Amino acid sequence: MRAELRQNSRMLSLLLLSCLVSQPAPSQEVQLAPEKRAQLEAVISKFMATDHVPGVSVAVVEDGKEVWSTGFGMADLENFVPATSRTLYRLGSISKPITAVAAMRLWEQGKLDLDAPVQKYCPKFPQKPEGTITTRELLGHLAGIRHYRPRTSDDMEWFNVTHFDDPIAGGLKFFESDPLVAAPGTKFSYSTHGYTVVGCAIEGASSQRYLDYVEDGVLKPMGMTSTAADDRYSIIPYRARFYHKDAQGKVVNADLMDSSYKIPGGGWLSSADDMARFEIAIMKDELLRRATRDLMFTSQKTTDGKATDYGLGWDLEMMGDVRVVRHTGAQQGTTTAIFMSPERNLGVVLLTNMDGLSAGPRAREMMSILLGMK
Repeated sequence: MRAELRQNSRMLSLLLLSCLVSQPAPSQEVQLAPEKRAQLEAVISKFMATDHVPGVSVAVVEDGKEVWSTGFGMADLENFVPATSRTLYRLGSISKPITAVAAMRLWEQGKLDLDAPVQKYCPKFPQKPEGTITTRELLGHLAGIRHYRPRTSDDMEWFNVTHFDDPIAGGLKFFESDPLVAAPGTKFSYSTHGYTVVGCAIEGASSQRYLDYVEDGVLKPMGMTSTAADDRYSIIPYRARFYHKDAQGKVVNADLMDSSYKIPGGGWLSSADDMARFEIAIMKDELLRRATRDLMFTSQKTTDGKATDYGLGWDLEMMGDVRVVRHTGAQQGTTTAIFMSPERNLGVVLLTNMDGLSAGPRAREMMSILLGMK
């Protein structure tokens, strides 16, 4: 017992030391103002020390450029591999904005009607007696498709370990026969499964596999060359190890999970640098037209006119008088957040390799620093 305590104490001491030493991208010229950088580093250091976070990678965008990116702590504790801005983390639900951009690109090209019955593009998904579902409703979590079942030790959905070579067909099997939780359009009901149906619509509209279309139509044009589907069988350079904190507060390996059943809504891997490129491309209208971007960033409404504060793939909020779009993600071995202010051309990326953390509030705190609110 004493030996184990000494080992854990040594590990945590190394973690705390690594919190203070960032790992900058080798070729990056640091342009962030020193006082802002010091404030951001203080936020991250406190975050890691308080929650015993193994690894964190961050990126900051100002004036439509990546001005700072770095890693803190360890991407792999067992092999003592430092986290960097190129470390790949599970994105969790930050996968949804990527899928939304892919769908909106097809809409711009006239290949995907957001308001047509989704079966026009995804005949695999059965029509529901509760009403007709559209891609717009799916993107805005208004389709009535359920989210995960309650997480229990015998739940083979949240703890899925089956690998699907066809992530769309495999993912649909989990919920396609279930009744809707609400009639389409009547209630905001967050659903990762709903984004699997969006992935299916993308396949029908593009005549490509979902993974191929996203790679060719979104990732490559945006310069996101490291972003990849989280395939647990593939050798993927720079992929982090994934961690969890048990009931005693000890850092352990995260539960095994195969995300191939939910790639569109929660199955991508990416780095802080790649997600900064994603933000920049959106803010600079490099992939989508400004009008399309504005549509994505407009709150959807239920049929009774109630705003949902969620656009098409993005959460929406006001920080003071500044409009901010954002998304967070959480699953086994990861907690993530991205924030953007399109009008201010500012963005924050925060990726971690541990579940159960408060990445969203920390990213919001970082955004407040960039906006001069702190």
